[in-house]
Amino acid sequence: MAKFELLLPKMGESIMEATILNWVKKEGDTIEADDTIVEIATDKVDSEVPSPVGGVITKIFFNENDTVPIGEVIAWIDTNSEAVAEESPASPAAAEPAANTSLSVEQQVPTGAALSFENSNRFYSPLVKNIAKEENISLQELESIPGTGLHDRVTKKDILSYLKHRSTPTKSPNPATPAKSTQPTVQATSLEKEPALAATPTNGSYDIIEMDRMRKLIADHMLMSKQTSPHVTSFVEADVTNIVNWRNKVKGEFKAKFNQNITFTPIFIEAVVKAILDFPMINISVQGDKILKKHAINVGMATALPSGNLIVPVIKNAEQLNLIGLAKAVNELADKARSNKLKPEDIQDGTFTLTNVGTFGNVMGTPIINQPQVAIMATGAIRKKPAVVETEYGDLIAVRQLMFLSLSYDHRVVDGFLGGSFLRRVADYLEAFDTNRTI
Repeated sequence: MAKFELLLPKMGESIMEATILNWVKKEGDTIEADDTIVEIATDKVDSEVPSPVGGVITKIFFNENDTVPIGEVIAWIDTNSEAVAEESPASPAAAEPAANTSLSVEQQVPTGAALSFENSNRFYSPLVKNIAKEENISLQELESIPGTGLHDRVTKKDILSYLKHRSTPTKSPNPATPAKSTQPTVQATSLEKEPALAATPTNGSYDIIEMDRMRKLIADHMLMSKQTSPHVTSFVEADVTNIVNWRNKVKGEFKAKFNQNITFTPIFIEAVVKAILDFPMINISVQGDKILKKHAINVGMATALPSGNLIVPVIKNAEQLNLIGLAKAVNELADKARSNKLKPEDIQDGTFTLTNVGTFGNVMGTPIINQPQVAIMATGAIRKKPAVVETEYGDLIAVRQLMFLSLSYDHRVVDGFLGGSFLRRVADYLEAFDTNRTI
């Protein structure tokens, strides 16, 4: 018997475990390569784990609702069983793994002709992509294939069934059949409302409410962050009158010229990126007794959803974008979040997080660090207040647009001098915003 060890795959940099939701296949079931074995959930995404090989499941090691560390063996598959179904001729041959090998389900399948998936919002496994390339199926044609997997995902059986009834390699999809969105549901800050919490009435003065799975995961993640990092929070108040006046002046022109709304968020992110370049030791993470200094500045932005939950999509390589690029990235990620089209990679690899508590009318906040990052900044509500303004004629009292900034940071590696200096530098960049800036 050739025993293949199916591992729980890595789902993101900060995700160390996942919860078993549902075993799609059971012990003794015959499976083919790319068949979904199990559905899992983390505090960020729901996903399914496909099998890289065909065979018979001989052993399942965890039950539903068990929490499993990333990289743990979750099942054994006998790849030499006579019960293994033969591969369809339309499917490319898969290399048989050696006995007692341990392969990750993220392992890539060799690809044939070039086919770009960059413009697709749909998830396709490596095997499905490989079949599509070998059979010269265009992306437009692939998008039209109905999927039977989790979140309408196209499985190997779906694409092979489609090929049996396909008239020509260049057949165009029916334009009246739109592709269904197949993105995993984002948890931690779920894109869909959780079922209402069931309240158990009592004879006393309170009700007992059982936490649902999402709330348990969020609670564990927040507790882990507090237990991992000694949090310190610093505050500054910034005069953002110039920014408010400039945005009011150009927002119509900005929309007409770039077809993008200009909000305060990209302006805040621009200042954060400049300050990180001045203080790069804010853009780090901790691994044991080692500090990992990140080269890219990947800024996560907490985005409120209609359900009341939050999700944190990440703007990758923000240091390479100008204000127009940042505005476009902010708007695209926010739209994808609200329409449940975020991909797992959209919420991974953040190195610094920005949250706008002013959206809720709050003047300041003390946010919890998004592990494994070491700092998170909150921007409060912008309010008109009387302030002392220095002029050539002396100090005057004037109405100004003021906003509190707060920075929570990991005191293991970020001291008060660094944290406070970084936050003050962000405020300096905001206050020095040029009102004559052109777009």
